[in-house]
Amino acid sequence: MEGQPVIVKKVKKVVHGGHHGGSWKVAYADFVTAMMAFFLLMWLVTMVSPEKRAGVSYYFKHFNLFDKAGISFVDTKIPVKMSLVDDQRFGKPEIDEEGTELEEQRRKAFEDTLKQEIETRLADVKDQILVDTFENGVRVEIVEKSSSAMFPLGSAVMTDNGKRILKVIAGVLNGTDKKIAIEGHTDALAFSSSTYSNWELSTERASAARRELERDGFPPSRLMRVTGFADTQPLIQENASDPRNRRISILIFDEPRPVRVISPQEINIRQTIQNQPAR
Repeated sequence: MEGQPVIVKKVKKVVHGGHHGGSWKVAYADFVTAMMAFFLLMWLVTMVSPEKRAGVSYYFKHFNLFDKAGISFVDTKIPVKMSLVDDQRFGKPEIDEEGTELEEQRRKAFEDTLKQEIETRLADVKDQILVDTFENGVRVEIVEKSSSAMFPLGSAVMTDNGKRILKVIAGVLNGTDKKIAIEGHTDALAFSSSTYSNWELSTERASAARRELERDGFPPSRLMRVTGFADTQPLIQENASDPRNRRISILIFDEPRPVRVISPQEINIRQTIQNQPAR
């Protein structure tokens, strides 16, 4: 018909999902998989006996690459104090006669004994013997100064002074069951020879200290490691060539303590008592 307007109908195609398409489904599937793995892990943890769970906890807290033998995950006869209260559900850790406080007291007493022996028997070189504590025991540093305490410059042949120092330290150690590690350190002065370096020197000095301690009666079975660090761990950080960086470090570790594992029954009894109202 003439005179009537022409109507043009445009159909707009709608694409569902926007620019992302179905990528959200992949992310959601990954999230669900991770949650399933997490809850499966939680279920497996609850199925393990409390003693074995505590053993796993101890293993990862006290693993030492340098020990002669490892500790089994399932071995409940672990040679230190251990309590199931490491799990927060069982309350706070105990501090008793075998606890942390007594361990620190023993460490301090051993440190004082060692310092007293040095003060009495090594008064002429006491300023070259440093004694301090670290997390697991006591550290003795025998440092060089302008005058030699242990070794002549560039040599791994121990002086009479060095032998005398180690004899006093061995006398204190032989009255304990403590294990030790020996570390050799040098300054940054380099050797002219390309076949011999501070690595060889520090290692040979540490080995010489080991042999001298054994001659003084220290049992080899209580030696954990002998290591040379060259000049990588200077005592005087601001001056790598300082003679005090030439030293022998003896790390004396705390003695192991007997096992103390709290049974689930004991935990339940304690919780029952704690939840009872005060009278």
